[in-house]
Amino acid sequence: MVYVTFFFTVTLLVYAPFIWKQDRRKHMQRRISWITEKEDTAEPQQQEIKTKRRLLQRLLLFLWKELKRGFGRRMPGQKEAKLELRLMQAGHPFGLTPVDFRIAEIALLLLLPCLAGLYAGLIRLGPGGIFAFAGVGLVIAFVLPQFYLGLKIKQRSRQALRELPDVLDLLTVSLEAGLGFDSALSKLISKKEGVVTSEFQRCLEEIRLGKTRREALQSVRERLELDEMKVLISSILQAEKLGIGMVQVLRVQSHEVREQRKQRAEEAAMKAPIKMLFPLVLFIFPSLFIVLLGPALIQFIQTFSK
Repeated sequence: MVYVTFFFTVTLLVYAPFIWKQDRRKHMQRRISWITEKEDTAEPQQQEIKTKRRLLQRLLLFLWKELKRGFGRRMPGQKEAKLELRLMQAGHPFGLTPVDFRIAEIALLLLLPCLAGLYAGLIRLGPGGIFAFAGVGLVIAFVLPQFYLGLKIKQRSRQALRELPDVLDLLTVSLEAGLGFDSALSKLISKKEGVVTSEFQRCLEEIRLGKTRREALQSVRERLELDEMKVLISSILQAEKLGIGMVQVLRVQSHEVREQRKQRAEEAAMKAPIKMLFPLVLFIFPSLFIVLLGPALIQFIQTFSK
């Protein structure tokens, strides 16, 4: 009996590690299969969600394109061309086309009065207040898009005016080094970035697509609302027509642009004291009078009150 017990004990001690490893392996396989089955069930759901999202995006994109096509058909050609020119002068903010800008205008005309009237109703101003707020919202919606467009045009023109002297210097140096005008424009595009550079890049692309240099430069003059740029383009076209050296023309224009920039700086410096007068009178002088004369005035009142 002792031998039998000893035999079973040794057998169990030898067999137990194998059983334990096999049981652990089965447990790991069950956990892995549970996780993979969960991922397999989750993946089709994600694919279905992505498919529905793509279908919705395609539907919205199709409706948006149809809406733009309908607006484009009803929009007069002359008005579209005028609006396209103003958008080009503004640098195409947010990548807007004339149809997109017109849709944004109509959306503002519909939304702002409704929102203003709703706000007046929430603060309980009555029918008169609601109509007044709706009217103000209608005026703002009518004025805001064109005001924003004009602001972007002025901002872009100021940026171009700051860049113009350096651009002219680089063009002059490139022409003096023996490059042609088109090659000088290519060198300018590769070396600098900015409003003027982007316009000259578009000009060069138009020349490569078949436009004459005169037509491409006139397009630059139309896209930039800047007197200095108009004078420069006119000088370049006149020099090309009369056979005058382009280097000399650009050197003269660069000198004139820098002189004009110096004059504008002097003018702004002379206007600064006049502009500083209003904050001084309205804000700084009253504070100084209160600090300096306030204690004396308090003592004067206390003395006479006794």
